[in-house]
Amino acid sequence: MPDRAPLLLLDTASLYYRAFFGIPDSVRSPDGLPVNAVRGLLDMTASLLLSRRPDRLVACWDDDWRPAFRVAAIPSYKAHRLAPGTTDVEATPDLLSPQIPVIVEVLAALGIARVGAAGFEADDVIGTLVAREGAVPAARRQPVEIVTGDRDLFQLVDDATGVRVLYPSRGVSDLDVVDQARLRDKYGVPTGQAYADMAVLRGDPSDGLPGVRGIGEKTAVALLARYGDLAGILAARDARDPGLTATQRTRLTEAADYLAVAPGVVRVAPDAPLAPFDDAVPRTPADPDALVALAERWGLASSVTRLVTAMSGER
Repeated sequence: MPDRAPLLLLDTASLYYRAFFGIPDSVRSPDGLPVNAVRGLLDMTASLLLSRRPDRLVACWDDDWRPAFRVAAIPSYKAHRLAPGTTDVEATPDLLSPQIPVIVEVLAALGIARVGAAGFEADDVIGTLVAREGAVPAARRQPVEIVTGDRDLFQLVDDATGVRVLYPSRGVSDLDVVDQARLRDKYGVPTGQAYADMAVLRGDPSDGLPGVRGIGEKTAVALLARYGDLAGILAARDARDPGLTATQRTRLTEAADYLAVAPGVVRVAPDAPLAPFDDAVPRTPADPDALVALAERWGLASSVTRLVTAMSGER
């Protein structure tokens, strides 16, 4: 499997947000509109195509950034990211919002698959594509590389099926390759599943997940090492296992309602409904005329040329 070309899955919003905040908004179109996120995403994608050499590529998309099933389980889920006065609109930087439709148009003209699912996040699209590839017989299965700045997707790391995360430390030229050894060395957990269990216990304020009061990452890792997984920890709680301190048992009991629903919020869906799509890396643009017009309109010529060259397989 390591010698096979990978399936490359982009957590697209994670990457264009990284580009937006990492590239000055002085990067503008001919008529003065910011295009730093667009340029950055295109340049990142070109760099990834050249360095990773995938033969399949999917730009995974948030059709719903705050899915109803997660909010129903934990109402605080991403609530702090709501635009003021709204119940379903994500607060997005003013200079970024107009760039997102441009990204959509450019990806379409290039012919790069952009895949979302109604009612699901990009994380769920990625989880579903990982599950589908994992179901392919080993003789035909391709390794999967997930490019994201979101540690939540570390839960999908699986050496047995060849799934790893490429985490940009300083852009995609400096990638932290996260496999199970990296999870063990850096986070003290042996598998992606254990990382998800740790995330449930620890919580995540950036996603509005409270976690278990008094149980941070270090304690969560120690409990998982002792009891194996979240189910084992909860069984130990219910059995009043002496390996748990009285305080730990109390706090796990107080968090019973949260712990009953949190795994379904933290874990990505493996079965999001995806419409058919072609994930082959396009060797030529799907709509060259539209691509040229977009490049001229938005001042993207150098980035588009770089990406088209990378798509063709040239160095």
